[in-house]
Amino acid sequence: MPIVARAFAEMGYRRATTAELAKRCDVRVNILYRLWPDKKSMFIASIDYVYEQAAGVWQEVLSETGDEAGAAMRLLKHEAEHYGESGLHRIIFAGLCEADEPEIREALRKMYGRFHRFIRGQIVAHRRGVRTAGLPDETVTAWAIVGLGNVANIGRELGLLSGRGRKKMFVEAGRLMLDGKTR
Repeated sequence: MPIVARAFAEMGYRRATTAELAKRCDVRVNILYRLWPDKKSMFIASIDYVYEQAAGVWQEVLSETGDEAGAAMRLLKHEAEHYGESGLHRIIFAGLCEADEPEIREALRKMYGRFHRFIRGQIVAHRRGVRTAGLPDETVTAWAIVGLGNVANIGRELGLLSGRGRKKMFVEAGRLMLDGKTR
């Protein structure tokens, strides 16, 4: 899966042929077809892989300490430093270009929903016992943080945000969304 996902991230959905995917995996095409019925299924598995990779990293970050109140900030600081490094976000960008395809659209909806639920859970935990008057509710905040990630990736891809600019945006805008503070 990591090799297939990397190929889709580099080449997009349309340019990645099953022959190229097989070549990169160092197998014959028929081996890929034993795992997936078609290229679309391979791509959908890659969309799922994007979430699984992020969730795995986030679980590692969360396991560093049991301080639940600080978990959201630890995640935010980690993402400020490392967001988009894997390049897997390009799979999502390619998927958005194929969103007219019902199965791909559903895979994207599912993936974004999973990101949203995870982030929302972290926000709820972060805000326990904290004054939240004037802050948007957790659902809205979680979608805003998902959007922040998308903007960071667009900034990376188009050279609109430097690494330092992305880090500053994540930390300052993220903290503002989480608890109404910028520092």
